[in-house]
Amino acid sequence: MTEPLPDALEQIKTDFRELGLKDRLQLLLEFSNELPELPAHYLEHPDLLERVEECQSPVFIFVEVDDSDVVHLFATAPKESPTTRGFASILVQGLAGLTVAEVLAVPDDYPSDLGLTEAVSPLRIRGMTALLGRTKRQVREKIAA
Repeated sequence: MTEPLPDALEQIKTDFRELGLKDRLQLLLEFSNELPELPAHYLEHPDLLERVEECQSPVFIFVEVDDSDVVHLFATAPKESPTTRGFASILVQGLAGLTVAEVLAVPDDYPSDLGLTEAVSPLRIRGMTALLGRTKRQVREKIAA
């Protein structure tokens, strides 16, 4: 039996699934516009961010795990790449406030469950899957350190 999705990720999935294809793309664009800006310390040190090579557009992420085992994901993607920005924003918002265990329990195929496979290229879905995979890898590295 698989673990239930955390509430925010479940709600995002439901929001996408309840829409028609065209409206799903519009929702992805809305997420793109909601990607939080990077904190100043990452703007000043872009070397701390990891490039997600699988994404067609330049996407960079960094994960922090605080003393309460809560994961914080930071991401940046160009405004001219709304699909990629949207995917990054979904993860930043969907993982916000989750514990290490909750993040690691998110199914690796979550991006495919959003109902966007008919709307965007498989390469883009692979990019979002890679974003999630790299996030989990960084979380594992942080807790092992």
